[in-house]
Amino acid sequence: MFTGIIEGMGRLASIQAAGEGRRFTIHSDFDLQETRLGDSVAVNGVCLTVTEIGPKRFSADVSPETLARSTFMKAGIGDRVNLERALRLSDRLGGHLVSGHIDGVGTVHRKTKKGNAWIISIGLPESMSRYIIQKGSVAVDGVSLTVNQVTAAQFEVSIIPHTAGLTTVGIKSPGAAVNIETDMIGKYVERFMSPVGYKPVAESSSLDMSVLARSGFL
Repeated sequence: MFTGIIEGMGRLASIQAAGEGRRFTIHSDFDLQETRLGDSVAVNGVCLTVTEIGPKRFSADVSPETLARSTFMKAGIGDRVNLERALRLSDRLGGHLVSGHIDGVGTVHRKTKKGNAWIISIGLPESMSRYIIQKGSVAVDGVSLTVNQVTAAQFEVSIIPHTAGLTTVGIKSPGAAVNIETDMIGKYVERFMSPVGYKPVAESSSLDMSVLARSGFL
């Protein structure tokens, strides 16, 4: 489990084939002294397990499922990545609960300056947008962000200078692909309120406001 508060960035140093998956080696900008074999590290929001570790580098295997759901399918040597080690129960939860399990890929549509912030619009499939709400939380390449506005096809976030300088979100340009993890609470509510033969809301009318009210959610 993660918080979406990025510790720092790293660089993808090597990519090796591993059957239908891949093995990444990542050089970190910060010291990994407390990281151990088997620990979880979020790389651009994707939870990976450390299989080799050095003072400022680690390796991790990437499964075919992860490649299919994330931007890693098109990753290249030299790519900058956001890094966050797993949450400890004694830590402050500065962002929101992030599982590191990516829902899919979005695309940066626009990036405009407003005051001291960057306003970024990100397009995404409607199947994911139904889990995003105005002023709710979303993880973009592992960065915990607050949603300003949302439609069926895109959402908008503000990036303050600190976040822009510490993460890859600050260097993303229009057309760039980003990993998206929606807030897990909405997905759990949908699953709990659906019948045994579970279908997403888009395919089933079983979940509505009256059902939520009768069940004590409203």
